[in-house]
Amino acid sequence: MRHAEFSTTAVPATLPTAPTRPTTAIGGGSGFGRAFADVQGEVATFIQEGGGDTSPALSPEGSIWHTRSAASVLAAPEDEGGSTSSEQQAFLDSIAPWAKEAADKLGVAPELVQAHAALESGWGQRPIRDAIGASSHNLFGIKAGASWNGAVSETATTEYVGGAAVKTSARFRAYPDGASAFRDYAQMLLENPRYRGAIGAGSDANAFAQGLAKGGYATDPAYAAKLSRLAGKLQGING
Repeated sequence: MRHAEFSTTAVPATLPTAPTRPTTAIGGGSGFGRAFADVQGEVATFIQEGGGDTSPALSPEGSIWHTRSAASVLAAPEDEGGSTSSEQQAFLDSIAPWAKEAADKLGVAPELVQAHAALESGWGQRPIRDAIGASSHNLFGIKAGASWNGAVSETATTEYVGGAAVKTSARFRAYPDGASAFRDYAQMLLENPRYRGAIGAGSDANAFAQGLAKGGYATDPAYAAKLSRLAGKLQGING
């Protein structure tokens, strides 16, 4: 879940801005500044670990800032159009067998899984890469938390804490091929109770997207709308 850095070309995430620093106008002097910085660091660590069950628990203050950071990055919906380009269709065709396999396990339509991969990877144009530039095949932006024992790709990313862009380095899962990536994606969603709302959604793109968003898949509050809209578009094309 590359929360802010890696979304689709058609549905871009909020553009990163220069990080801001707390000033006396928003607080009460150096003591507040230190406390604000501590909370920023706490939330940045939480996000870097993927925000899952293995991440450090957030303090009440950290939870507030994490919620505020999500609320501050709402982006205006993009016009998806009614068709895909030849490059986009080629991407969809290339992942179709893996998407169907994952969709069957999750109890959802294949177009929903394809849309999620397209949203997270920019239609396959912005895959997470390793140190030498090779693709990690991680089309879903899944981070490598403490429970992950496989290969990893570490890359720079931008997260939002209290409305400020925070530059950080995050570790993402890496796979030997696309098939492995889709199988791990399905397993991760099935095993994590936070995403139970997305499981068994059938062809209901909105239910699937809301289930992922409510489970904390991304900090962008427009994430569910973007995914639902894109999945509906693909369903309309194949309908």
